[in-house]
Amino acid sequence: MVLPVTIVTGASSGIGAATAQLLAEKGHAVALLARNEDALGRVAATFPDGTRAYTHPCDVTDPAQVTEAVEAVVNEFGTPSGLINAAGICVPEPLEQATLDSWQATQSVNVTGTFLMCQAVAAAMSASDEVGSIVNLGSEASSIGMPHYSAYCTSKAAVLGLTRALAAELAPRIRVNALCPGPVDTPMLRGELALSDDPDQAYQTEVARIPLGAIASAAQVADAAVWLLGAQTATGTTLAIDGGTTVACYGAAPHQH
Repeated sequence: MVLPVTIVTGASSGIGAATAQLLAEKGHAVALLARNEDALGRVAATFPDGTRAYTHPCDVTDPAQVTEAVEAVVNEFGTPSGLINAAGICVPEPLEQATLDSWQATQSVNVTGTFLMCQAVAAAMSASDEVGSIVNLGSEASSIGMPHYSAYCTSKAAVLGLTRALAAELAPRIRVNALCPGPVDTPMLRGELALSDDPDQAYQTEVARIPLGAIASAAQVADAAVWLLGAQTATGTTLAIDGGTTVACYGAAPHQH
């Protein structure tokens, strides 16, 4: 039996790691990409026995590294049928303290990295006439304004624009959709909360602004990502799994950084 081949970026931790784990459990051949090769190895070591897993260090902001990584996956497993772009960064800061370097770093990873991976993987799919599916990770911040998150909100709104454009261009053989979580208990969120004077209180403030009253786990987001990857009639779709934050709007006071 030919296993589906799926690439996951940002696979060394958080949503990316949880998604790679779930794909492995569902029988995919999984290619894990991130900058930290040792962390990728630790994630792959948790996969079920017999899983076909391939780890490859890759900075998604570097076109040469992206090209080389996708070619390596094709050589290892054959043409991928799936891509989940989970690589992302967030550097919250008030507008008056924001630097051009931090702004550009956020756009480079969240937007340019997503674009480069889509471009390389779509080219591989097209070269082999592979029918494929791409899921890009957006955010609740794709749709609402959040104080101190100007760079992040901009980048995640751009991911939705990119997703819709590629969905229109790559149909009918390649589906492209976006998944937009709300707060998720990941190292990235914990790092953001650690910038506050009282991280525990900041966590409770996050919970309080979510209509469903709970911060999602990475595994819950992974479940939605894998479902969307296989949704045969969806393209250009934005799936919100934010606990209702984009319905209620941001509402709560911003984190104090």
